[in-house]
Amino acid sequence: MKIIKLSMALLMTAGAGMAVQAADKPKVTLKGNRTLVFNKVPPKVDSLKEMLTEGIFYGRLRMNTFRWDWKDDQKKDNWAAGFGGSLLYKSAEYKGFSGMAGLYTSQNPWHMDSDDVGSIKAGKDTTSRYNVKTTGDWGMTVLAQAYLQYRFNNTKIRVGRQIFESFLTKSNDTKMIPNTFEGYTVVSKDLPKTTLKAAYLTKQKLRDHTSFHDVITFKDASGDSWGNNDDSAINKSLNYAAFVAAGEDPNHDLIVLEAANKSIKNLKLKANYTAVPDVVSSATIEAHYTIPVGDYKVIPGARYMKQFDGLDGKLGAVANLKGNTAGYDDPNSLDSWLVAARIDIKSKAPWKMRLGYSKIADQADIVAPWRGFPTGGFTRAMAQYNWYANTKTWMIRGDYSFDKAGLVPGLSAMFRYAVQDFDDAKPGVQADTNVLHLDAIQKFKSFPGLEARVRIGIASGDAQTGAVSKSDPSYNEYRFEVNYTF
Repeated sequence: MKIIKLSMALLMTAGAGMAVQAADKPKVTLKGNRTLVFNKVPPKVDSLKEMLTEGIFYGRLRMNTFRWDWKDDQKKDNWAAGFGGSLLYKSAEYKGFSGMAGLYTSQNPWHMDSDDVGSIKAGKDTTSRYNVKTTGDWGMTVLAQAYLQYRFNNTKIRVGRQIFESFLTKSNDTKMIPNTFEGYTVVSKDLPKTTLKAAYLTKQKLRDHTSFHDVITFKDASGDSWGNNDDSAINKSLNYAAFVAAGEDPNHDLIVLEAANKSIKNLKLKANYTAVPDVVSSATIEAHYTIPVGDYKVIPGARYMKQFDGLDGKLGAVANLKGNTAGYDDPNSLDSWLVAARIDIKSKAPWKMRLGYSKIADQADIVAPWRGFPTGGFTRAMAQYNWYANTKTWMIRGDYSFDKAGLVPGLSAMFRYAVQDFDDAKPGVQADTNVLHLDAIQKFKSFPGLEARVRIGIASGDAQTGAVSKSDPSYNEYRFEVNYTF
């Protein structure tokens, strides 16, 4: 805790002393979710030679550190640190064709004992647990992006390794290496005030992997839990051995269709369809409407997601993500749904607030191991998975810009408080938990591209006893990161 307090003090002191404006805008800047915005892109050229020579390199150095402190002494406290970055290259565009490659690395000169790598929580994405176990190597270096692109008008077609952002597929680039996919994608903005997306994805590479793997199958042919899709939100019943035993193919593809529209003034609409054929699919609709109220904007929003089972009982009990379907009415089905609502209040002053609510049907857990969070933007707090069956969550969020308020140049902060009501009768989900999340980002205006961030998560709950027992879910989590883009 002393380290976090010192880090915060250093951030505020450094920010207060750096009021010099940058003369040039960096080639790339970071969004709050740590994804990149490309401010400068290569030009269109007239030859294949210029396609390569007129390309642009984008660099990023980053450090991420994590400390996880369990309240329950029977659970192992853990820590992790990653040092590295990425080098991206975008070629120029020749007759509509271009390409991109992205090399990423995360090195861990200081780490826990190799035997304890499985106990690492939030910091697990700084290394590959599979590589540590099989080779003893704590470092990761991977060509996570490598694609060809063809553009006509405002439509882009990409083939290869790439980031694909949609409702349930995200890069989630908050650690060291983003979540990426192999496959074919189309993004079109040719229709007025409309964005259309389509993807056929054949492989996924989670943030803590150096090779691409199946999009939904847990465990590999040898039964290794870290050798295939081991995302924290994976459904463990959808594993390699279970598919083979049922006579099903353990290799799968992911299909995504999405449309977003702003044709009606102040109204944002989005629809999404995501499917792993013959396993699980979902259809989602979402709407947000802006209501001007004097100097404020009030923005109510809602989301409805319907999940469809495609297995028809072939794999048996699949309703719970962790494999314990006790307390589920139909343990063999993935049919489910969720609803979420929120209201944002934004002012011209440097603050905004959000109230959110979500409810998951008392049917099956929602399947989403692609780093897009079903309750994200409504009620999900840092490191939380609140889309288990019969879970209700209330959340309040506040954002404040010390920079816009004229108090501390470059400093912004955010807090979230979530009350998570899990189903007490289901032993496969955690006990009820309240979560407080604090977040501060410091940008240095005299040093474009440099940002530091402190994140604190405090989860409090009680062990559940009786007919259904659950361990104490309480913990404190501390994160500190530095990014430099150039």
